[in-house]
This record gives sequence, structure tokens and C-alpha cells, in this order.
Amino acid sequence: MDGELLSDTFVELTDTMVAGFDVIDFLHVLTDRSVQLLDVDAAGLLLADPRGELRVVAASSEAARLIELFQLQNDQGPCLDCYRSGTTVHAADLTAEAGRWPRFAPAARQAGFTAVQALPMRLREQIIGALNLFRASPGGFAAADIRIGQALADVATISLLHERGMRRSETLNEQLQNALNSRVIIEQAKGKLAERLGVDMDQAFSLLRDFARARNRRLSELAQALVEGTESLTGPADHQPRPDSWRRPQTRA
Repeated sequence: MDGELLSDTFVELTDTMVAGFDVIDFLHVLTDRSVQLLDVDAAGLLLADPRGELRVVAASSEAARLIELFQLQNDQGPCLDCYRSGTTVHAADLTAEAGRWPRFAPAARQAGFTAVQALPMRLREQIIGALNLFRASPGGFAAADIRIGQALADVATISLLHERGMRRSETLNEQLQNALNSRVIIEQAKGKLAERLGVDMDQAFSLLRDFARARNRRLSELAQALVEGTESLTGPADHQPRPDSWRRPQTRA
């Protein structure tokens, strides 16, 4: 394991006091670093909205996002069980889990995942979501990976709960609801970019995120501008646009 990357990740997950703190980007750091640091192939994150309903807010890949959505649509899966119980949920081989998750298990295998570990995002009695770790090969997750994955989820949970302006539960709910609403706009922007540039959804999101960071802008704001057409993206023929390819459409006199 890359010790320096692990240290940097914990710093990123605690540095919520910066100006322009972006919840969506913060949560994608958690899923991306989980894949980079642990022996997993994908990660997804579900958070509860003010009504206690889980929503997909971050995923390391499009496949992970879709299987998380499948859990919600079918009200079945390890992440839901983890959130409801507040405890870890795991399956070393999904081929043996048809009895526990008759719809989720075959869908996950079809998506390329055969093992899963769900970790609660919990601080004492307050549970705000769950982090799902997926592997393409069957087998139990290493104890060290589970400890580190839970530590990442714990630090992210504490950071979210203590981020400025989120100290009261009503404000936390409002912030999380804004993040969930932003997720819808981001998905629309991903689809627009993917169609325009001829790339897949994962590449489209990476481009959108890179441009937001290069411009020091919130991911949701840039996505909204792209969807509304107040900003557009033009790139070279190889479909690998550079930050300077973002431009604002000229207005006519």
C-alpha cells in the first residue's frame, strides 16, 4: 500500500474548511481513493436524504454507479443492509448469495462484481450512508483493507458532520439534499459530454471533474452551466480536450 497516498487521502478527507468546499467532489475522493488504496475494483457511496431514503452520490465507475442504483430500485443489497443495521455487510462470493439477495446478486455478477464489502458511514448513533467496495474476483476481503476502508468512511463521516455550516442536523440535511440534487445535474452533464465527444460516461465525468478543478469551480456549477448551454466544451479530434478548451458562448450585440 502507498503510505504517502494514504496520508494524503486522510488530509483530503479532513480538509473541509477550505473556501468553496464541494461535497460531491469530496465524496468522489472517498470512492476513488478506496479503489487506489485497497484491493478492490470499484467503490460506490450511498447517502441518506432528509427523509432517510438512500441516494447514489458517488461512484468510482459507471458500473459501480449502476449497480448501486439497482440496489435502490430493487430495495435489496449489501449497502442497504449495511445502512439499516449500522454494521458491516460482506459477501465473499455472490454466486452463493442468491438466497440473501435474489435480484442483486445475479445483477452484480453480470456487472462484473463477485465479492462485496459494505461499510457504514456512522458516528455514534447517527448513520448517514454506506460505502460499498466491489471486487471482480471472489474471496474474503483482507482484514487490513476492511480496517482502512472503515477508517476512510469514518473520517469522511466526521468531516461531513463537522463541516462549517453543517453543525446543526437541519443544516446537514439541507447540505446533503443539495448534494443529491447536484448529482442529477452532473448526470445530465455527463450524458451531454459523452454524446458530444464520443466518450463513455466514466471518461465524461473525469473530463467534467478535471475542468472544474482546473477552473477552481464547484462541479455542480460547471455541470449546470454545461446543461444550460452557458458554457460549452470544444476539443481536438482525438476527444481529449484540454482545460483551455472550455469557452463561454459569445453573445451577440
